[in-house]
Amino acid sequence: MPTFIDKLKAKWNEGKFVCVGLDADYEKIPPFLKQKTSGDKFPEASAFYEFNKSIIDSTHDLVCAFKINSAFYEAKIETWESMQHTFRYLQTAYPDIPIILDAKRADIGNTSERYALGTLADPQFDSLDDNTGPDAVTLAPYMGEDSVGPFIKVAADEGKGVFILVRTSNPGAAAIQDALLQDGTPVYQHVGKLVAQWGAKLVGTRGYSSVGAVVGATNPDQLAALRVLLPQTIFLVPGYGAQGGSAADVAKAFKPDRTGAIINSSRGIIYAHKSPAYAGMPWERAVEAATLAAKKEIAAALQ
Repeated sequence: MPTFIDKLKAKWNEGKFVCVGLDADYEKIPPFLKQKTSGDKFPEASAFYEFNKSIIDSTHDLVCAFKINSAFYEAKIETWESMQHTFRYLQTAYPDIPIILDAKRADIGNTSERYALGTLADPQFDSLDDNTGPDAVTLAPYMGEDSVGPFIKVAADEGKGVFILVRTSNPGAAAIQDALLQDGTPVYQHVGKLVAQWGAKLVGTRGYSSVGAVVGATNPDQLAALRVLLPQTIFLVPGYGAQGGSAADVAKAFKPDRTGAIINSSRGIIYAHKSPAYAGMPWERAVEAATLAAKKEIAAALQ
């Protein structure tokens, strides 16, 4: 079975760098999908699944990955199950596309071990399909190696990946992540060095570790500094598009061979029909057009 990095490297070789975030919000879902599922036993959950499926079908040939933020599905058991069905659909219809679960998990001891098994070893998805589940998960590093260690172990055993928060794209992050240690090193660089250390033994033949970093596009100078500091680390880059990061900004996340980064866009793609740039287009067509535009824009910035 191909590993997470195998799948990702194949997509980079095809010139695909965009990751679409499947952040389903019932208030923003196109009305025709709500109407289509209004007679179902659990219409919100059905609408979420139809929404995700349509996005996947419209963009699968343009992306390097899909990312599902679990927060949008955790309010109800039925919407949680719609996330499971989305995993299953992706792995059945498009098994070559990596799936990232954006859950920002972490704890210590047996709690962290259960989180790791629950996200990467697939026990919570077994009722649907033995092979259903994400290829990678996002983690918070605040409690140190003993909190992320169980995830790294399971990822290594399963051929999957983890992405550890290093420098995030939200404005409030600066209060912690830009703080200076006693030796003058910013906290985000210290965490970046730890990520490299934790993942050093998992660098494979493709030159990358399965321990990656979340690095936002809204601080391009810091992004560029981390790229130099972490040459064997894959970056998951939020902040492009709706949050203000440009193609020139995210280009700093890549190595000269145009590998090393996954550029995520969620709202700017899945709700593209609300943008004046795609006014009058059918929803699925707007989603496709926005993804293609992002793909071309990033490719041009990498020239």
